[in-house]
Amino acid sequence: MKERKKNKIIWSWVMYDWANSAFATTIMAVVLPIYYNDVAAKNLREGLAVSYWGYTQSIAMLITAIIVPLLGALADYTSSKKKFMSFFILLGSSFTALLYFVQTGDWLLCSIIYVIANIGFSASLVFYDSFLPHIAPRKELAWVSSLGFAMGYLGGGLLLVLNILMIQFPKFFMLPNSTTATRVSFITVGIWWFVFSIPFFKNIKEEKNPIEKLGVGDYFSLPFKRLKKTFSEVRKYKELFKFLLAFWLYIDGVGTIIKMAAIYGREIGIGTIHLMGAILLVQFVAFPFSMIFGKIATKSTTKRTIYVTIALYCFITVWAYFMDNALEFWILAVMVAIGQGGIQALSRSLYATLIPKEKSAEFYSFFSISEKFATIFGPFIFGLVSQFTSSPRNGVFSLLGFFIAGWLILLTVKEPIEQQKRQTV
Repeated sequence: MKERKKNKIIWSWVMYDWANSAFATTIMAVVLPIYYNDVAAKNLREGLAVSYWGYTQSIAMLITAIIVPLLGALADYTSSKKKFMSFFILLGSSFTALLYFVQTGDWLLCSIIYVIANIGFSASLVFYDSFLPHIAPRKELAWVSSLGFAMGYLGGGLLLVLNILMIQFPKFFMLPNSTTATRVSFITVGIWWFVFSIPFFKNIKEEKNPIEKLGVGDYFSLPFKRLKKTFSEVRKYKELFKFLLAFWLYIDGVGTIIKMAAIYGREIGIGTIHLMGAILLVQFVAFPFSMIFGKIATKSTTKRTIYVTIALYCFITVWAYFMDNALEFWILAVMVAIGQGGIQALSRSLYATLIPKEKSAEFYSFFSISEKFATIFGPFIFGLVSQFTSSPRNGVFSLLGFFIAGWLILLTVKEPIEQQKRQTV
């Protein structure tokens, strides 16, 4: 009975990855970037759409990075993570549906709505991730985390299939044209996100912490004090701190590639159907690789494997600079899917070996925030370089610096002795 209850709780947690990943695929990665380039930013001069989309991504993450850690610290103290999470889910899903009203030339409106929806998406994930140490035993954290990633790829991919079919065959869905079908797809994401969030709220319970009565001023000062304390704790662990610096750099490159791939491909002339199909393929290839690397992470987490994935992304970045046809885009999509599944699962697992067991919840929360907000600078640099050189190819090439810098810092990180021994067995 206990085992059944545990599995129910874990699957309820995992289903939120299934729910929110519709935003990550249809809105963040595939359909909206293409719609932004072809419709919303149609009246802008050539090349500006890519830059403005990069700035939009960075602004969304910057605002989230400022407000959510503070709210997260307050939510932890007052045991109100589910309340904050529900607010951001409603905010994100409703503003995602509002993208339906974006039409030709409405690039600024599209950017504003997207920024608010993305804040809802990113903020909800921080509160969602903070439940992980509470719903799974420590030895199963890597596996449950990877299962969440895998179900996210699958769920986001399935809705993306439906949305692509709607856009390619609008008459079959009783829609007048592909443009209208694209706008309707934004509504489907909002609905999907909200509906599949229900199991989480129904089955996941939040532990209540005994707290002191707070004054009005305490609600503002407490989050800053707790964040300062957590950051001070992280800095005490030298290897952990170095790993986080490396992680922030290379995961920024990974996140930027995910967010900018579709609009970059469109700008250099790759057809819409190839863009959608290739990025859809990423979801289904990344699904098994997340599971595979999740299993590896439960037994042997190694820097060597992370080195391989970083090297793969360096190769992807250079090839993307020279890419000029759809076939190359498809090949690169498969490579991204393999690397993405590995680098996320293994980085999270390596982090687990570097943190003190008695402070796992606090440190996992910090890692979740780091992971979600590491992609502030990548899209901004991508957009800036693209705009000032009038070439999105130079923008994508600039990401190589993030991977190389992350790799160099990771070289200095010493793994725990027991991890090194396991690596040589």
